[in-house]
Amino acid sequence: MDILKSAIDWAKAELFSTPFFIFFGVVFMVASLSFWQLGKTEIAKAYIIPTLVAGALLLIIGLGLFFTNKARITQFESAYNTDAKAFVSAELERTENTLKEYENVVFTAVPLIIAACAFILLFVSSPIWRASMITSIAMLVVILLIDGTAHARIDDYNKQLQQAEIELDK
Repeated sequence: MDILKSAIDWAKAELFSTPFFIFFGVVFMVASLSFWQLGKTEIAKAYIIPTLVAGALLLIIGLGLFFTNKARITQFESAYNTDAKAFVSAELERTENTLKEYENVVFTAVPLIIAACAFILLFVSSPIWRASMITSIAMLVVILLIDGTAHARIDDYNKQLQQAEIELDK
């Protein structure tokens, strides 16, 4: 098993995945622009700011993850060539921390926030509140969709790291 190849493959898969955040960020921003230009009703006008904010957040997330993972590819090779065992240990710790974050944030907090937004929708009639809650739900669903696949990839990578650690200890 070549753990360096697995690490680089994981980072490249992340590079493929993170542009989806950027794509959806742009979609939300285009929606905001469309509501601004074409929105005639009060509710359509209420969507302008929430969709712009959601789009900006998704864009920031996507760009941040893209550049972080792009830098990792070159860092992986030099770290592995310097000390393979230390590389595997550091990556194992990082992936385990990331998996815990996914469980706590993405698969616990995000669904709770979605539920809270849906609950708030039952009690508000103001267009800005309705638009904000619906946009928040839409943005969080996008995050769940993208991070669900990212979680599966990093979980697989973590298992490969565990196997590599066992092989290096032999």
